[in-house]
Amino acid sequence: MDFAALKAYLLNKPCTECQFPFGEDVHVFKVKNKMFALIGWRNDLMMLNLKCAPSESLMLQDIFSAITPGYHMDKKHWISVYFDQSVPNGEVLRLIDNSFNLVVSKMTKKDQQSILTLL
Repeated sequence: MDFAALKAYLLNKPCTECQFPFGEDVHVFKVKNKMFALIGWRNDLMMLNLKCAPSESLMLQDIFSAITPGYHMDKKHWISVYFDQSVPNGEVLRLIDNSFNLVVSKMTKKDQQSILTLL
C-alpha cells in the first residue's frame, strides 16, 4: 500500500483530520482530537503506528515480523506496522479500522453517537 492510498483511507473515517505536531514528515490522524494513527518513516520504510488491544498486539507480532511494539508510543497499546510488503493490505486496513474503533469506544457517548451516525 502506498502513502497516498493509506492517507486517503485514514481521512475517509468520519470526523478525522490530519495534523503535524511532530513536524511536516510525521502525519498524525485524529478522530475528534484523539489520535488513532500516525504515519512516519524509519530506516527508509514507511511506518504506521496504530492503537491495538494488548492481546492482539502480541499475536500480530508473532505472525508478522513487520509488526512491532509502537515506536515512540506506549508499547502495550500501540503497534508499528512497517511497509516491507509482508503485511497484506487487507490486514493493514483491518488494523486501521480496529484502531479507529478502539479510540472511538473510549469517547463520551455523545461523541460516539456523532461519529457512528456518519458510518
